[in-house]
Amino acid sequence: MARIVAELGRPETPDETAARKAEASRRYRSSKTFRNLIAALLATVGIVFVVVVGVPRGEIAERPQPDVAALAADLSDDIGRPALAPALPEGWRVNQAQVEGQGGTEAWTMVYVRSGESGFLRIAQGLEADEAWAAQVLDGARSSETIDISGIEWNVYRPSDPERSGNISYALGTPAGEDYVLIYGDAAEETAAEAASSVVPQIRELREVP
Repeated sequence: MARIVAELGRPETPDETAARKAEASRRYRSSKTFRNLIAALLATVGIVFVVVVGVPRGEIAERPQPDVAALAADLSDDIGRPALAPALPEGWRVNQAQVEGQGGTEAWTMVYVRSGESGFLRIAQGLEADEAWAAQVLDGARSSETIDISGIEWNVYRPSDPERSGNISYALGTPAGEDYVLIYGDAAEETAAEAASSVVPQIRELREVP
């Protein structure tokens, strides 16, 4: 029996019936797609929430410090004389320790930072080097004064243009047998003096090497 359409006041034709069913089917599919989209979105949000909340997020571990003493001992065997191994107090951290080329000369170089202070400090032992090497490292800066630190006379360098010389604003240097020790960076002068004092015993030892 044909369905009577109230709006028409008569039974609907076969074409109208087919059109009505097609429209109902379209609406159902559209509604289902929308519900599936909402469900998928909620599921994605839920997964992200679990990942954010559930995955532990500790602090990134600090990179291990180079073993300066061990590296210096190996280098000492290679060069036949002591290699510097600063005895710095607690609060100092070494970020780098290696032999590198500086000013055309190889240098055993350690890069330090100090807790609670900004800036860096390099302690370098120029191998078979002299004061001319220090001037090359410091972009031509020359010493115009000296200072006594733990009984050792040190040349004081104050580069006039720190930016041009790699942010080096202050340096201390002194001969050590065949080598030349240079302590330089942009740390405070008192910090440089403390670092210099820590290597005085080894400088004396280097000066006594025949």
